Amino acid sequence: MSGSEATLERVVDEEVEAPGYGRGARILSIGIATTGLFTFAYFSVASHVLGGVEAKRIDLLWSVMFVIISVIYRPIEQLLSRTIARSRATGVGHELRTPLLIQGAFATSFLVIALALKGPIQNDLFDGSATLYWVLVVGILFYAASYFARGWLAGHQWFGLYGGLVLMESLTRFVFPVLVAVGIASGQSFVALGIAAAPFVSLMVVPLALRRHVGTAVAERSSAREAGGFALAVAGIMLAEQTLLNAPVLTVDATAANAALAGIVFNVLLIARAPLQLFQSIQTSLLPHLSGLEATEGHAAFARAIRITVLAIAAFAGVVALGLLVIGPFAMSHLFGQDFSYGRVGLAVVGIGMGLHLAAGTLNQAALARGQAARAGAAWLGVAALFVVWTLLPVIGDQLLRVEVGYAGATALLSLALLLVYRSSSGRR
Repeated sequence: MSGSEATLERVVDEEVEAPGYGRGARILSIGIATTGLFTFAYFSVASHVLGGVEAKRIDLLWSVMFVIISVIYRPIEQLLSRTIARSRATGVGHELRTPLLIQGAFATSFLVIALALKGPIQNDLFDGSATLYWVLVVGILFYAASYFARGWLAGHQWFGLYGGLVLMESLTRFVFPVLVAVGIASGQSFVALGIAAAPFVSLMVVPLALRRHVGTAVAERSSAREAGGFALAVAGIMLAEQTLLNAPVLTVDATAANAALAGIVFNVLLIARAPLQLFQSIQTSLLPHLSGLEATEGHAAFARAIRITVLAIAAFAGVVALGLLVIGPFAMSHLFGQDFSYGRVGLAVVGIGMGLHLAAGTLNQAALARGQAARAGAAWLGVAALFVVWTLLPVIGDQLLRVEVGYAGATALLSLALLLVYRSSSGRR
């Protein structure tokens, strides 16, 4: 056994013996904070080594892929995390067949639709690039296994392995534009291949966890109807979240007189995307923790976990917004190498919106833990629809500023709606 495998196995042993939200969040923060930085760096390096049109295609490829995998795979991650954590807290077993069947159905449905629409996807989205089309298809199929593994690891609170999985994914993806930058490889196709290779390579951490898990008892089957309803509600939530982050890129691309503006909007929303990946560590450890608390310790401990998380988010968002107000335009122009004048106030507004988005995500986990997925999904979808309408209406002439203000307003409204869901569920309890 290699030294790295032994280290990972020690992580598994420690986490089985002493799981916990605070410890899990700290472990995950290391892996996912680094993941967010490498994801940001991937697009930054790609924008320097590729031309403007090619870099825009990479942005579009990632946007489309991320929307799809979040909508069809993240629900199963959340379902597994909640179900396994509950079963561990109560001593009632769990089974994997229903989540596995749902995940397989999602992946198969995507493949059928993608093959049927190969011509329009390849020609209209990717300007005829067969490589980008197949990167999209193969990458999304690999992510089916990746997200199933994430949910399984999160439910068992093996957060060191979870962090290792997502960190390996981002590192693998980042290597591809770096190889282009140093002259070992070249071209848009090679940079894009990193997006498909990353989820496959990251799965090498899973056999270690599986080896430790063999022999664990499996007991009662969860209701397929309940699991399916939860997965569909979370799919709606994921669709709405990706709408907040990606719809502006598409609407600006379709309506802006300046063709490069869509890329600028994408870059600005990376301000929200990177911290969202960072705080995924907290949200990922929060759902199994809350699900366990709901089953064992009651309202006070549940509320305390939410309160601590929201306070940490507020402090972090304040620092980010202040930093963007001071050095935002300088940092953005140098990171992405584009001749564009970013407005510091608009960037700070996006920073505030990012904090509200994170707070909404925390309240959303509370709703999922308490079985309020349907109400939370309705809130997300309603706000997302209003945001899309806002980006299309010329209420603010400057399209970039319209997106920045709209994003902050949408996340504020979403946070309020989910707070009402959270308080109403607390009252019933």
